[in-house]
Amino acid sequence: MTGVLALVGGGEWSPGCTFDQLLIDASGATEVAVLPTGSAYENPGRLIEQARTWFAGLGVEVLEVPVLTRRDAAVAEYADALRSARMIYLAGTSAMHVRSVLKDTPVFEALLEAWAGGAALAGTNAGADVLCDPMVDSRGGAFTVGLGVVSQMSVIPRVEQWSRDKVHRTVELAPSGLSLIGIPSATALLRDVDGAWRAEGASVAEVSVFIDGRPATPAELDA
Repeated sequence: MTGVLALVGGGEWSPGCTFDQLLIDASGATEVAVLPTGSAYENPGRLIEQARTWFAGLGVEVLEVPVLTRRDAAVAEYADALRSARMIYLAGTSAMHVRSVLKDTPVFEALLEAWAGGAALAGTNAGADVLCDPMVDSRGGAFTVGLGVVSQMSVIPRVEQWSRDKVHRTVELAPSGLSLIGIPSATALLRDVDGAWRAEGASVAEVSVFIDGRPATPAELDA
């Protein structure tokens, strides 16, 4: 049975991210493996330090897994670290870079193995976007191929930073049958081990769900 999955809208590791404690409790993690892949060119070390400060306050340590290039994604040491992890966070700002680095690699396979074995898996900002297939191309709001951990679902991270017109365009471009979820910062869409979806965090009321282009609720994602 897979572990809990969290699609975080950004604003990670900050006040309001109450779901992180839920992920720790659900997985029994004493350490969080963090991949700053999506911020490879934007001071990934700063992202790691932010994670360390936040999770220290929750009583757990952070293990940096510095997968920044495709060559890194073939390193056995990094794959082994993820395979044995109980909680994994995929973070950063560029979903396209994450996809190009991780797709069809030993590190990504190890991440999937850990999640299949009950580890909690969280993607924040670009990490949330790329775990879906199709994923939203934030540059223009259209769709492209993601990593496919979740299929027939796409998310718009940091949706509060999008204009109403841009969201509307993305809803109209959505393929038939797709569930599209706008997730604000410091907020997450969680899938529990039983497959049920729910929103948690700072701005639950601002989560927007569209199924086949019509407004819906997170509860309808279970259908």
